[in-house]
Amino acid sequence: MEAFIHLFLYSFLFSLFRTSITLDTTITPSQSLRDGGTLLSAGGSFQLGFFSPGNSKSRYVGIWYTKSSETVVWVANRDAPLYDHSGVLKVTDDGVLVLLNSTNGTVWSSSNTSKTEENPVAQLLDSGNLVVKDVKFDEPENFMWQSFDYPCDTFLPEMKLGWNLVTGLERFLSSWKSADDPAQGAFSLRLDLHGYPQFVAMEGSQIKTRAGSWNGIHLTGRGLKSVDLQLEYEFVWNEKEVYYGYKILRSSVVYRYVLNPLGIAQRFRWMDRTQKWELFSTFQADQCDNYALCGAYATCNINHSPVCACLEGFLPKSPKDWDSTDWSDGCVRRTPLECNNEDRFLKRTGLKLPDTSSSWFNKTLTPKECEELCLKNCSCTAYSSLDVKGGGSGCLLWFGSLVDIREFTEGGQDLYIRMAASELDHLEKKRHSSKKKLIAFIVGSAFLVVGMTIVALVSFIWKKKLRNQEMTKRNQRKDCDNGGGNNDMELPIFDLAAIANATNNFSNNNKLGEGGFGPVYKGILSDGRYIAVKRLSKNSGQGLNEFKNEVILIAKLQHRNLVKILGYCIQENENMLIYEYMPNKSLDSFIFDQTKSKLLDWYKRINIIHGVARGLLYLHEDSRLRIIHRDLKASNILLDNNMNPKISDFGLARSFGGDQIDSKTNRIIGTHGYMSPEYAVHGRYSIKSDVFSFGVLVLETMSGKKNREFCHPSHDLNLLGHAWKLWIEDRPMELIDELESDLCTLCNVLRHIHVGLLCVQQKPEDRPNMSSVIQMLTNESLLPRPRQPGFFTNPLEAVPSSSKHATCSVNRITITLLEAR
Repeated sequence: MEAFIHLFLYSFLFSLFRTSITLDTTITPSQSLRDGGTLLSAGGSFQLGFFSPGNSKSRYVGIWYTKSSETVVWVANRDAPLYDHSGVLKVTDDGVLVLLNSTNGTVWSSSNTSKTEENPVAQLLDSGNLVVKDVKFDEPENFMWQSFDYPCDTFLPEMKLGWNLVTGLERFLSSWKSADDPAQGAFSLRLDLHGYPQFVAMEGSQIKTRAGSWNGIHLTGRGLKSVDLQLEYEFVWNEKEVYYGYKILRSSVVYRYVLNPLGIAQRFRWMDRTQKWELFSTFQADQCDNYALCGAYATCNINHSPVCACLEGFLPKSPKDWDSTDWSDGCVRRTPLECNNEDRFLKRTGLKLPDTSSSWFNKTLTPKECEELCLKNCSCTAYSSLDVKGGGSGCLLWFGSLVDIREFTEGGQDLYIRMAASELDHLEKKRHSSKKKLIAFIVGSAFLVVGMTIVALVSFIWKKKLRNQEMTKRNQRKDCDNGGGNNDMELPIFDLAAIANATNNFSNNNKLGEGGFGPVYKGILSDGRYIAVKRLSKNSGQGLNEFKNEVILIAKLQHRNLVKILGYCIQENENMLIYEYMPNKSLDSFIFDQTKSKLLDWYKRINIIHGVARGLLYLHEDSRLRIIHRDLKASNILLDNNMNPKISDFGLARSFGGDQIDSKTNRIIGTHGYMSPEYAVHGRYSIKSDVFSFGVLVLETMSGKKNREFCHPSHDLNLLGHAWKLWIEDRPMELIDELESDLCTLCNVLRHIHVGLLCVQQKPEDRPNMSSVIQMLTNESLLPRPRQPGFFTNPLEAVPSSSKHATCSVNRITITLLEAR
């Protein structure tokens, strides 16, 4: 009996050891990697093992960063998951990797190869490449198989994206279906070999966006802003292969490119200081990155309004559609080509070159020979240099329409567009006339200035203006410093020049959005920190009082669910708040967007609700000041990298005394649809006003619908009224779009709808406080029955027509200022 006990104990300890074993850098035919074990690269940068993505329970074999285990860069069995922990990864005597299930059935295997080796091993390299090779050879050309030939959603340094022209193997990125499912999604990033090779992002078989072709330095669709001096890009094209790749010039820097489930390619950099991935750049970052947005013979410029404009000498093909911002038909020539040696070329600079799928190229021709060759062919519509280094070389010709052109403020390339000689003459006269008018204006202005004898007065006025500005700046600083009584701002002051430099001089490309306070810009400081700059607009409904209020209040608040303020700037009539940067922007951009809302499963939505509740509890009860936010809404909930919520925008917040219950104001500022009845109608606010707003937020987050813009064909109720109607009719689950099959999750969703209705009750005294709300959300105790909500119809909507249910109209106007009655 004692021997049996010892045998059982040894077997149990061995099984524990086996599930946690970490192998060296190789797997031999005599070894295997079981679920629970890992394979480590030589330098320790990467690990190979079994994992379950997101909320999935399925098991996959993948490669991830050792320093960031949740960042999976490659998946073997992405389309063939295991459903238990019995998986085994082996390498056969023939040098084939196989993944076996509990019945020894093959779930996945590496591709067959004609190479055979005597001593095959599978090895994880420090580049993140999993290779099968002979134990004696380390040269890449001797690899029997490698994971870099079969990328998933991640583009790593030293990886090749493109084609093996000998075997026909295509290496391309393909997105995951979702954060929980690594199966091949709808989006891909690949090298298109039609015409001159170019990189395109596809959705199915349709081009979604285009990075362009290689011009000797970078891809033409990326401009200079995307060029990073820490990376070295390369484009290789020979008789055996054509591919695009990159290397990191500094070993201490870690970059990766990812094609996410929404089809957006992003570049991340690992920050040792924060131990997190920081978003560095985004491919398809703006409207002009949409493929062929402006149609043929038109350019897109994100800094212009409208963004699309016909090329010089071209007119909209469909003027009516063009004026209504439907640019898809593009433009047509004002003057047809003469198709003879009289045609000439219009030079345009700073462009993303057009789609090259219908192009022809030659690497040896000079620019002059390229021009002559284009003129000889009636179908040739434009030409450019193939390589821009050293003044340009090679020849790239376009045949047919010029599509998908954009203008860059920095970088870009020269394009020579074929035009009729008469059209070019017309353009030259037009330019000459404009130049003459400009010269006449300048000369006339100069004479006017010279004729005026008030130089001394101008100088006096200018000096006085400078003194006034300095005095204004001092007064503003004094106002802000004294605005909270004896409160000190306790925040660093940023220099205007530093903020302007960080935001590229407040460029529209850096603009994140705009609220009642003014525009918000993304910036990066000289020390590498990302920031969000909130700039007070002169036309803002909020002013210096709200600015002072936000600085003074939020400087004294520290909580993980409140956005962190880094400092402020008051200089040259500028009032700005500097915040930590939230890469996922605001909650409303997810829950009210049909595509992005799919990224928020019930677990994430519930986590967001709980985070907001904790933040409000801190404001109401646990902070040094007792604070009522007064403008809690979806657009004021910001999301960090991990989708954790942070409450922002404290311009309208008010602090309470310890025994104060409520207060009253004659100036009602907020957002209708979130304001409680007692505040919107009587100007009376308390912590229960925030509770009402929180309840609206809960119902919006669970339903994915806006309270004030909610529309139903059978009644005129808003979202609160609709939720109440479903509740009293015992149909609350109809509030959400997708029913949850898991009973536990279903009950949790129902509980959150229940708590949301308790928070929006008509009378403040019927609503729970935030400490009770958190207990209700996290415990399984019985909840009280809710009463009728306040404002369950829109209080400021127009009176409905007699044909009440015939149509469904949405009032999209947001009123942010209302005088109390």
